[in-house]
Amino acid sequence: MKSQEIRAKFLDFFKSKQHEIVPSAPMVLKNDPTLMFTNSGMAPFKEFFLGNAAPKSTRISDSQKCLRVSGKHNDLEEVGYDTYHHTMFEMLGNWSFGDYFKKEAIAWAWELLTEVYKIDKDILYVTVFEGDEKDGTKMDQEAYDFWKEIIPEDRILMGNKKDNFWEMGEQGPCGPCSEIHVDIRSAEEKAKVDGKSLVNEDHPQVVEIWNLVFMQYNRKANGSLVELPSKHIDTGMGFERLCMVLQGVQSNYDTDCFTPLIREIETITGVRYGKDEQVDIAIRVIADHVRAVGFAIADGQLPSNNGAGYVIRRILRRAIRYGFTFLNQKEAFIYKLADTLAHQMGDAFPEIRKQESLVHNVIKEEEQSFLRTLDQGLLLLDRVIESTEGKVVSGKKAFELYDTFGFPLDLTQLIAREKGYEINEEEFAAGMQAQKDRSRAASSSETGDWILVKQDEVEEFVGYDTLTANVKLTRYRKVSSKKEGDQYQLVFNLTPFYPEGGGQVGDKGAIEAPNGDVIYITNTKKENNVIIHFTKTLPTDLTATFKAVVNDEFRRLSASNHSATHLLHQALRAILGDHVEQKGSLVNPNYLRFDFSHFSKVTSDQIEEIEEFVNARIRENLPLEEKRNIPMDQAVQEGAIALFGEKYGDSVRTIRFGQSMELCGGTHVQNTGDIWYFKIKSEAAVAAGIRRIEAITNMAVGDYFEDIERNYNAVKQLLKNPKDLSKSVTSLQEENAQLKKQIEQLLKDKAKSLKGDLKNQIKEVNGVQFLATKVDLDPGSIKNLMFELGGEFDKLFILFATAPSAEKAMLTCYISKDLANERGYDAGKVVRELGKYIHGGGGGQNFFATAGGKNPGGIPKVLEKAVDYLV
Repeated sequence: MKSQEIRAKFLDFFKSKQHEIVPSAPMVLKNDPTLMFTNSGMAPFKEFFLGNAAPKSTRISDSQKCLRVSGKHNDLEEVGYDTYHHTMFEMLGNWSFGDYFKKEAIAWAWELLTEVYKIDKDILYVTVFEGDEKDGTKMDQEAYDFWKEIIPEDRILMGNKKDNFWEMGEQGPCGPCSEIHVDIRSAEEKAKVDGKSLVNEDHPQVVEIWNLVFMQYNRKANGSLVELPSKHIDTGMGFERLCMVLQGVQSNYDTDCFTPLIREIETITGVRYGKDEQVDIAIRVIADHVRAVGFAIADGQLPSNNGAGYVIRRILRRAIRYGFTFLNQKEAFIYKLADTLAHQMGDAFPEIRKQESLVHNVIKEEEQSFLRTLDQGLLLLDRVIESTEGKVVSGKKAFELYDTFGFPLDLTQLIAREKGYEINEEEFAAGMQAQKDRSRAASSSETGDWILVKQDEVEEFVGYDTLTANVKLTRYRKVSSKKEGDQYQLVFNLTPFYPEGGGQVGDKGAIEAPNGDVIYITNTKKENNVIIHFTKTLPTDLTATFKAVVNDEFRRLSASNHSATHLLHQALRAILGDHVEQKGSLVNPNYLRFDFSHFSKVTSDQIEEIEEFVNARIRENLPLEEKRNIPMDQAVQEGAIALFGEKYGDSVRTIRFGQSMELCGGTHVQNTGDIWYFKIKSEAAVAAGIRRIEAITNMAVGDYFEDIERNYNAVKQLLKNPKDLSKSVTSLQEENAQLKKQIEQLLKDKAKSLKGDLKNQIKEVNGVQFLATKVDLDPGSIKNLMFELGGEFDKLFILFATAPSAEKAMLTCYISKDLANERGYDAGKVVRELGKYIHGGGGGQNFFATAGGKNPGGIPKVLEKAVDYLV
């Protein structure tokens, strides 16, 4: 049975059980401080489990893209080494939100596995939660009783909290679970060892296939458990493992989920899978990692140096290194797998096919960038390991690899482990804190539990229609961090404050208490469908009715920039082509930033054309046409543009200005004329195939033009108010160019005159023509002079020192290539070592190198010590 059929049968089965089939949500999560990635099938539905929103249907089923590379659920280290762990994987799932519970979930799971997929009942085992004394939870007798009606009791096993109590993260919805395990060993192996003894023992052929989670608790920040408002079902079946069972193979990588990628890797590299264990691991790692990276990029997350982007970069660099070391791939090649990935999975996940070109280009650029430093970094790591006493490698050296060559710590650890070493992680962390200020302690925070003030079923946003409202506090919590100090997060029954989202920053403003107290709102965000207001001060009377007031200018200018991004998007598609898609944005009161897919630099003529297009729409005074709560399908049919990587609900909001129509939850001007004017300030590349425009509107444009006028007048005054400023500046540039030529000639004459004197100072030391002296020349003249002397003398060693200022010193060293090659002299080493006398350093090639420092007083000592290299 092919994987596509396996997936279809699952969804069809639950459709027959009155489940609504929904598409996969993006892998990268937004508005959830507890999770960076979708690490399970239930993560996109977290707001429903918490009771913060109501689903369209109480029964849902899908195949969800998941990523497990960090935090509580991290499978990265096992990937490639075993046959069933992955970074990115599909989770087949069915959910009940306050509808059916354990009885139906257990019965349907058994029906699907044994009657639809025809899996032999005799190779299945199930586990039940045994309870946990610390949490005060008891053995799940209810689940046990349902199971024993279906399966012999000797196949029902007790499981501890680690294996049979499922939690998404440190906080959030959780509950006991029943796992279904499958034993696909041979008959001979089964006769030797009972399968039940291998359950949850990491045996590659006795694996968990499906987890039925009975979601009934919420884990609070203090570690305690409280009952959820309603009981829910959350099941997750590993699609790749299911394919392994149904396709009769012993490894996920032997299923058609991976074989197309593995065959393509073999074709590209010329290396065969199944011949060598290290090679096989490398091929499995690359096949796995390209799926994770490809889908992350398709979902809108580009590799970067922080956050989710850094995790994606780490995964890709791990794959690159495996290809480099074990498949002998010294050139970029992983990007070539984008076509196979899109062809293989494009039917189930259209985004990977639509974004194939972007995935291809981004991976290629990342590969080429890392490969430029990988060889050097690996050589340096080898030297570090060779010089290590014992088996623990210096964490400081590991940090240098990270800081200089971009080696993530886990990659350095991996390479060290392969050679039998480990890394001193404490030293590495100390280096991070000291040199990059990226230690977790600097930004760590403690978030308290929500304290309920007033029960409220619906916490409503009214900010599209008003900037003020009378509100009641429903709950709050305290957040303490070293960076921000103590803050409070407030939730109201309704609010006019727009929460950060869709690229637009959250509103600021205040809430006014009846007694006259004013509590300032410094930011507004959304978390699991709840709008949270940030403040330094907690209201005195928590039960009062407050007047919420949004900062009018902050909102107005943000709205102006947000509406301008819609017009800019329209302009880019009209002028550059329909291939342009939004890839990210930032909208605040001061400026807008817009990232978009495009294959080349936007020319200055195109920039002018784009500006004119947007400003023409502004002059047309196009009114805002807004539709709220319309079905997603209807909005798309009417022409609304949806963004990849965004999670949309069943009902959406559309924003139209003339021919521009997009799905959007942000705030906007009522008329394009309110934007006043649009001006692009910069255009640049962000990544392969991704460009970024930064622009301003409204008051910022006025400030911009005033600044230009001030500078213009200042330049005119400096030039004595010429009638033709352009002509005057041109004349000045021509005069400057002539003077530069004269200076260059004077410097050449000076060097020529000095050359004769220097030749007379060269003396022979140990068979080497040696000269060390102080000169008064610019760096270019010094280099030319050295190479001229090198053309006239064999076995030449020169060191020149200069002092361009009272606080600056420079060293330049030239060594004939015959000396460098025959005697091993190294100019780079010379300037690095002598540079300490001028309180500096430098480097270069073995025949020519330079160094700079802050202590000219050390030059005599440098000249004295230079001859030591020859004796």
